[in-house]
Amino acid sequence: MAIRTCLNLGRPQIAPVTLTKSPSRNCKFSVQSCSLSSNQSHKQLIVEVKEKLGRDYHSLPVGKNGRDDEEMILWFLKDRKFSVDEAVSKLTKAIKWREEFKVSELSEESVKSIADTGKAYVHDSLDVYGKPVLIVVASKHLPAFDVIYYYYPKRLGQVLFVEAPFIFKPIWQVAKPLLRSYTSLVRFCSVETVRKEYFTEETLPANFREKTL
Repeated sequence: MAIRTCLNLGRPQIAPVTLTKSPSRNCKFSVQSCSLSSNQSHKQLIVEVKEKLGRDYHSLPVGKNGRDDEEMILWFLKDRKFSVDEAVSKLTKAIKWREEFKVSELSEESVKSIADTGKAYVHDSLDVYGKPVLIVVASKHLPAFDVIYYYYPKRLGQVLFVEAPFIFKPIWQVAKPLLRSYTSLVRFCSVETVRKEYFTEETLPANFREKTL
C-alpha cells in the first residue's frame, strides 16, 4: 500500500523530519506547514477557537501542537469547513491523543526501530506529482485509519491499495466508515498502474519493481 501525503515539499517552513528506511539510508523531508496567511475571517475563527479552548479546556497544554498553536488550529478549521465547534471538538481529541501516546517524545531512534521491521518506510523520491510517499506493507501492518482521520486532518493526499487480495474486501468494509470523507482519496490499483501513473523508472520504489508484492 502506498500513502501519498498532501504536503508539497516546496518552501519548508518547519524543521526537517528524518525517517530511516534502512540503517544505511536516511530519507529527509522538509514538511510545509499550513499557511497562516489567511484572510481576516479565518484569523478571527482561529482566535475564537483559541478562546474556546482556553475557556473550556484550559488544562490542555499550550505551545507547539497545543491548544494555542495557530497553525494546528488552522489545519483543523480547514478540515471541519471552518466550523468552530467541530474544530474544537476534533482538536481537543487530537491534543489528548498526543498526550496519551506521548507523540512529542518520539525520537529518531524509535522511528528507526519501526522502519527496521519493514512494516513501512518513507520512499527516497517523490512521486510524479511532487508528493512524498509512505510505503506500508499491508501484510505486515494495517495502519489505523481512525488515527489519520481524527489526528492528522488534511494531511493525506491519496491511499493506494496495490494488488489488494480478495480477502481484503471485508477488511475494507470495516475500515471504510472510519475514513468517512477520506474514502474519496482511496484507490485500488495494480502494480502496473503504480509504475505508469505515479513514478518514473528512476524513482519507482523497489517493492513495485517486483512482479508480485
